Formats: sequence, C-alpha cells, structure tokens
Amino acid sequence: MPTKIIRSEADLAINGAPPAFEKPLHVGRPNIGNREAFLQRVNQILDNQWLTNNGPMVQEFERRIAAHLGVKHCIAMCNGTVALEIAIRALGLEGEVIVPSWTFVATAHALYWQGITPVFADIDPTTHNLDPAAVRRMITPRTTGIIGVHLWGRAAPIDELQTIADEHGLKLLFDAAHAFGSTYKGQTIGRFGACEVLSFHATKSFNTFEGGAIVTNDDELAETARLMHNFGFSGYDNVIHPGTNGKMIEVCAAMGLTNLDSHAEVIEGNKHNHAAYTAGLANVPGITVLAYDPYEQNSHHYVVLEVAEKCVATRDKVVAALQAENVLARKYFWPGAHKMKPYRDLFPHASVMLTNTERLGASVIVLPSGMAMTEEAIQICCTIIRTAGNT
Repeated sequence: MPTKIIRSEADLAINGAPPAFEKPLHVGRPNIGNREAFLQRVNQILDNQWLTNNGPMVQEFERRIAAHLGVKHCIAMCNGTVALEIAIRALGLEGEVIVPSWTFVATAHALYWQGITPVFADIDPTTHNLDPAAVRRMITPRTTGIIGVHLWGRAAPIDELQTIADEHGLKLLFDAAHAFGSTYKGQTIGRFGACEVLSFHATKSFNTFEGGAIVTNDDELAETARLMHNFGFSGYDNVIHPGTNGKMIEVCAAMGLTNLDSHAEVIEGNKHNHAAYTAGLANVPGITVLAYDPYEQNSHHYVVLEVAEKCVATRDKVVAALQAENVLARKYFWPGAHKMKPYRDLFPHASVMLTNTERLGASVIVLPSGMAMTEEAIQICCTIIRTAGNT
C-alpha cells in the first residue's frame, strides 16, 4: 500500500526519500478470476486423472474460445511462442518473412529458430503497427510471408497487408498476442489472414497461467497444426506428420475457463484504469497516453505513454523516477528486436530503414494496470510522472 503522496521533486525516492510503494507495482500483474470456480475445476481434473493429452478441460476451452471469437478452429498450445512456431511451420514459410521490429522479440525468434530470416519493416508512428508502404519496400524474391502484429491490441492494417500478400503470393498471419477480444471494423480479431496466434501468458489481460493458441477458419491448416502440436499422432501408434509437444495441459485450460467467465469485468476495470491515467496526465507537456479507438473493442490492458522531446524530462528519467518509487514501469519494446542479438549482428544497418521504430523505442513507457491496481495507486503514479515531467 502507498505510504505517502509525491508532491515535489525533492520527495522523489530517486533523490533519497522512501519509495511511495512498499511492494512493487508490476506491469502485467496477473488477473485471477473466481478462485473457488478454478479450484472446483482442478478437483475435476484430479478426479478424472486426466492431466494432459487433450483432456476434457482443453476440449471445452478450445470450443469456448472458438465460439467467443467466432472462428471454426482453436488449437490450444502450451504457450504463444510455440503456437507461433507451429503456425509458421504449418504454413510452410521459409526464406524471408517480413515482421515489425517493434514487437516482443518472440515474434522474430519464432522465425529465426526455424532457419527463417526475419526482415524488419518500419511502423506507422501513429498506430505503432506495420506500415504497409514499408512492408512493400522490404519484399524480395526470397520473401514467403508477412507476420502482422496487433500491437497493444490495436489491429494491424489488415486489409492493406492482405492486399500486399495477395499481390505477391505471400502467406499472411497475425501475432495477436495482445489482441484477445479486440475487433477490426467490428469483427473479432482471430478470423483474419491464414491464421492468428494468441498468447495467454500470465501478463496478458486473459491468461491460462501460461498458454497460447492458433485460431483459424482454414480446416486443412487446423488439422496440420493439431498433428504438429502432438508429435504428428493421428490416433494411437499412428504418426503421419512431423511434430513436437506443444499441447496445453488441463490445469491451464481450467484457469482459462475460469478467467473467460470474468474477462468482461477485467476489460471494464482496465478501461477505468486507462481513463484514470489519461485524466491524471492530461496536462503534462510532452507526455501523451496512447488512446484506443472508441468504435473498436480492446482490452485496454496496456497503458502506454509517449514521452516527446518537448517534455522537460527524458523518457529514461521518468522511468527512473517511477522505478525508484517501486513502480516497475517498462520501456516496451526497447530497443527494438533489430538491436537485440542475433539481429543486430545480422542487420547492423537496419536503423536506416526503421526511423519510426527508433523514435518510438526512445519514447515509450508502459505503466502498471490490471485488476490489482487501485484508484489511489494510479493517482500516485500520475503524481510521480507529473513531478518528474515538470522538473
């Protein structure tokens, strides 16, 4: 719980005062649904003595997710990265695949891990998503696909990317790790491209402890992904496809079913938090809270600040002030995948083509949100930012 309100630069813990919060406030603290309902499901699992290998909880979870998103197929996985790797392999991608650098590094790793070269295209500085014009510039004879990322749950330019993919004979899939429950032109994310890949990691608005899924309306692709995530088995003792172990276990599905029942409440809480941050930081010169389209659905899970050059404080000074107060804000996705190993060695001059990515990489902060945040905690966070940003 907070111990005091920060009122001046001298009060900041970065200058030696005690921190505002005794316990750290984290970005992505997990949202946990009804514990009793979850424990009842765990007891069912134990009574069934069916802990993994496509048990009844996973089957129910897949049905409910598919129905929730309005898609034909949901293939639940142990995590979102493995789901992305399997989707890439199931689509037969090879050579080069165009991705944003402004994303969690797993998007690039899922390609590189399989001997595919991620080619980084720049982003639109307004949306933070892939810029279609930049994608066109990066296409070569070796390009086989595009991975669009719905960053912060805001839909990538789906129609434009699909047009580019169709013109050049490329496969298009989407990393929808941030976008569970989001919409594009009123349609639920999950039904676009060849498939979309979800993450249900503990830090997401909707979690299964750890997990992910491929969602698609393509029957053949779904069948291939199902084979691949279970060693290629079709029935007992009948391996008909190369595969790996990507299955979700029963207890993770139980958490997912429990959290699905309360996800609407989580979204409402996130909206309240986002509005409180926006109001609390409205008059800080050079600091903007990223807005969400009021005509589209979004979990509002990510409270994203942009710290412009006209702000008195640098982005790093604001982060330092927050972290000194035990507010563990993050510099997502600094410094960009193109500056992380092994990509900075593969593409030492990538910055020339990624000017918008570079600028955002130096300006963005993600703040704690979720059901664990209180109104008082948000106001204290805003006071810390205002103090750092005005002095």
